[in-house]
Amino acid sequence: MIPQQQSDFDHNYLKPYYGKLFPFADIFKWMTYGHDGKHPGCDQSYFGRREFSFTLKGDFYLRFQSFNNALELENSIKEKCPLKIDIGPVYTVDPAKRHAYAQGDNNVFAPVERELIFDIDMTDYDDVRYCCRGADVCLNCWPLMTIAIKVIDASLRDDFGFNHILWVYSGRRGVHCWVCDGKARRLTNEQRASIADYYRVYKGNENSHKKVSLMGAALHPFLATSYTNVLKDYFEKILLTSQNLLATEERYEKILSMIPDESIASELRGKWQDSRRSSSAKEDINVVRWEQCKQLLQSGKHKAQGLRRCVEEIVFFFTYPRLDMEVSKHMNHLLKAPFCVHPKTGRVCVPIDPNQCDDFDPTTVPTLFQLLEELNNEGSRADVNGEWNGTSLGNAIALFRTSFLEPLQKACKEEIERSYNLKLQQSKNSVGW
Repeated sequence: MIPQQQSDFDHNYLKPYYGKLFPFADIFKWMTYGHDGKHPGCDQSYFGRREFSFTLKGDFYLRFQSFNNALELENSIKEKCPLKIDIGPVYTVDPAKRHAYAQGDNNVFAPVERELIFDIDMTDYDDVRYCCRGADVCLNCWPLMTIAIKVIDASLRDDFGFNHILWVYSGRRGVHCWVCDGKARRLTNEQRASIADYYRVYKGNENSHKKVSLMGAALHPFLATSYTNVLKDYFEKILLTSQNLLATEERYEKILSMIPDESIASELRGKWQDSRRSSSAKEDINVVRWEQCKQLLQSGKHKAQGLRRCVEEIVFFFTYPRLDMEVSKHMNHLLKAPFCVHPKTGRVCVPIDPNQCDDFDPTTVPTLFQLLEELNNEGSRADVNGEWNGTSLGNAIALFRTSFLEPLQKACKEEIERSYNLKLQQSKNSVGW
């Protein structure tokens, strides 16, 4: 378990971490999106219009920080040693000089680009997990984050055509997603809200029994694919038993309350109250009761309109991703930078490979103290790219570079080249005319 109390973190450790391990060059390459000044089509002001925000010791916040180059960013972070680094949007003008543009009638200071972001927090699942509460997470409830990564990542790629997607462990109790394609960064707030709503299946409030609403004669193809490929198996093969979802009266009553036909709910309640243990010692009581529930709901005599979706709605309620919708809807929302250190756990916010997310274990993510011990005990060996291979952060940086940054840089440079050539051609055509 990753406990709520402070663990493995000392503010003084941040100085050597930022001094020797934080990948400044990689963050800069990412945030420039090819606008590095090496091509005549580059926007030289691009990086300087990006907002960074620092949280300093004592909860002192520095908003609207901006930097002209990688060295300025690196020097500022090394000097201030922020507890947290947040990344905001790219604005029309340098955010540090925003007040100079606020004097006139027209508000020229506005966000123009921002990655499409998603924030998924384990605390939003507290009503469907029984192993932990609040900020605590363990390997029994972490599969809920794995499900979220699998479902959202597949949809972003297959339904929306995005390619450059970065998943990052939040350092404590959740995951962040950065969608970095050019067409994603240039989405309006309205378009972002539409994409966020595409993923919404939860309705009602804490007082309503039915929090999932699957509408229509047939499931939307995205929901049907998610159910078949991810949700059903994770519910039946992992969460049902790891969370003991039907083991006690209090827990099975939550599921019975989701069945709209009281006669069916009463029949199941009677069976489960009479049976103190499963019919076979080899069979898990949660599995036995779930099979009884499915059989009764899906039997020929119970195919009424209101029951058609009941099994799916129960599975969705316990497994489907729960997004912080407001984070995704607005361009000016800040999100914590990768490779920050979480001050409550001391763990580094490392990237997660969506293709290998089943293997990700939040309890083994390197901590600040662990990394500095590795530096002290084994020394550091820098390769030609400046990566510190002597620590357990090396694999995380390698994943960030090879799976995300390098393909992104290639695509960005190609986009800049195409745009530049198109402008040249248009200019030639204009002169020829």
